[in-house]
Amino acid sequence: MKDNFSTKSADYKKFRPDYPDEIYDFIRSKINGFDNAWDCGTGNGQVAGVIADFFTNVAATDISENQIKNAVKKSNIKYSIQPAEKTTFKNEQFDLIISAQAAHWFEFDKFYSEVKRCLKPDGLVVLMGYGLFTSNPATNELIADFYDNTIGAYWDPERKYLDEHYHTIPFPFKDIKAPPFFRVCEWDIEHLLGYLRTWSAVNHYEKKNDRNPVSLIEDRLRNTFGKKNKIVFPILLRLGKIEVYD
Repeated sequence: MKDNFSTKSADYKKFRPDYPDEIYDFIRSKINGFDNAWDCGTGNGQVAGVIADFFTNVAATDISENQIKNAVKKSNIKYSIQPAEKTTFKNEQFDLIISAQAAHWFEFDKFYSEVKRCLKPDGLVVLMGYGLFTSNPATNELIADFYDNTIGAYWDPERKYLDEHYHTIPFPFKDIKAPPFFRVCEWDIEHLLGYLRTWSAVNHYEKKNDRNPVSLIEDRLRNTFGKKNKIVFPILLRLGKIEVYD
């Protein structure tokens, strides 16, 4: 599992989008029990903090100590520093195993072996995330050029799974169909700029070139986006259960 976000953990918590209530309602409708959940690659605990409201116990793991230090605190969330691919959890412990904006960084074979070991026979596994946002046409054009050309060479190969909306991510489970979901936000320009600076490719570019590439488009982005505007994120979602063969 890669760690691209420890150095930006506070900014990650401040600027990254959350998920709409509708997606949690849909996931909840597919769960059979609400005793134990595992939020894998929890980051700042964004998802753990929500599912803690309808699970008795939530285990939340990440390899980043800095992320966990900035995580949401609730009495029924237990955080631990563990890789997705090898944990100390018991067999068949969880009713839900969920990973948000993280699974594409995992070693798939090892992670899925751990999922199958730790998930209850009727449990649910969920991978979710969000893709590239859209806004007004001029901003979309500017961001697309920045994404593909300015920082395109600095994206990790795993980014392709987000670009392909998780349709091509390995998922060895019995798929549950999900409707499309979107997260619609009203952001000011400072929030948008802060969000762009959390991108992993932006950080890779900065390390190599000693300059944050967002500065290259900041003035133009202020013109196209304005002081405040609408942002729409497509939500990426895969749900499944362990295949049972007679």
